[in-house]
Amino acid sequence: MDCKKALVEAEGDFEAAVDILRKKGQKVAAKRADRDATEGAVIAKTNGADKGVIVKLSCETDFVAKNDDFVALANKLAELALASGAATKEELAAATFEGDLTVADKLQEQTGVIGEKIEVAELATVNAAYVASYIHMGNKIATLVGLTAEAAEAGRDVAMQAAAMNPVALNRDAVPQEVVDRELEVGKDLARQEGKPEAMLDKIATGRLNKFFKENTLVDQDFIKDSKLSVSKYLTSVQAGLEIVDFARISL
Repeated sequence: MDCKKALVEAEGDFEAAVDILRKKGQKVAAKRADRDATEGAVIAKTNGADKGVIVKLSCETDFVAKNDDFVALANKLAELALASGAATKEELAAATFEGDLTVADKLQEQTGVIGEKIEVAELATVNAAYVASYIHMGNKIATLVGLTAEAAEAGRDVAMQAAAMNPVALNRDAVPQEVVDRELEVGKDLARQEGKPEAMLDKIATGRLNKFFKENTLVDQDFIKDSKLSVSKYLTSVQAGLEIVDFARISL
């Protein structure tokens, strides 16, 4: 009916009717701008070698997020980000999508069509000698893992690990200092509440921090397929010298 009304208003001029619909989309987008887009699809793509990208396309409802056209759009945007080299969501928004449309124009157009706020909420890239990807069922979580050498099965295993265990950093050196300070302070407070001697608090807090590193850094976590191995030791068992150099994880 919107198309019919636009054609009537444009007196049968198809090009003018398209412009009317695009302007309608702009009005809808403006009205939805302050809405929360907490649903969507998270898509990871790689070039099969040294480059990978994750794009999170957000919408307002789970109904739209599961729509085949919406998921197809998310996949196209991830492919475009990979091909164009876009490193930020702003760069992707400015990239040419189809014909003379930018990604920003396309999303505005789709907002008009669907009636929900649609936006590229996050974008992450990983570059390494070899990049593996994993998308959790339902497009709720996507991960990338960069390795020092090609190892497809191991790369996928570790990408699944990152999806399931949600590490805060690659290794202990990559944990932000404010997180380390907070964990030490919490560790001291807990020990104090347990009645431990004041002189022992620093040592106890350091021990708890080491446990935090083991549970929350990707290379030190227990490997989900064999808890006798850490992730780093699993990779070494696959190939001598094989290491993770970077990873990315985006979820709804």
